[in-house]
Amino acid sequence: MSTMKKLSAITGALALALSVGAAQAQSYGADVTIDVAKKVAAATVAECTKNSWRIAVAVVDTHGDLVFFEKMDDTQIVSVAISQAKAKAAATYRRPTRAFVDVIAKGGNALMTLPGVIGSPGGIPLVVGGKIIGAVGVSGVTGDQDEQCAKAGASAL
Repeated sequence: MSTMKKLSAITGALALALSVGAAQAQSYGADVTIDVAKKVAAATVAECTKNSWRIAVAVVDTHGDLVFFEKMDDTQIVSVAISQAKAKAAATYRRPTRAFVDVIAKGGNALMTLPGVIGSPGGIPLVVGGKIIGAVGVSGVTGDQDEQCAKAGASAL
């Protein structure tokens, strides 16, 4: 493949990545409060407990900075960092992390070179009044199960 065709493919993949899966909210609101973050985390943990899944859950503000974190007993250690990375990606890119998975699956491998991209479901923006106030990230089981728990947390708003 010629250099020009490669460049065109990369440019197309990046454009697709930035447009696919965008959250409904297009702007940021006030950052999530600690009380709201705890409520989101509690709903997330409740969903995982119901299914006997051990997870780590992170809630971040609009900048991707940690507001609240909880790790269930006997959760794999790497899930601490992964849950936080998923939450940060969902908040700063304003879309669920599943959007990255979908683009990568369609050949948008150049997307993986963008800072903070996580190609795994489980990061969900937190939206209140049509504005993103932060995000929740979950890790510990499969990506689909992580996402199920994160959606339960986001639904607590």
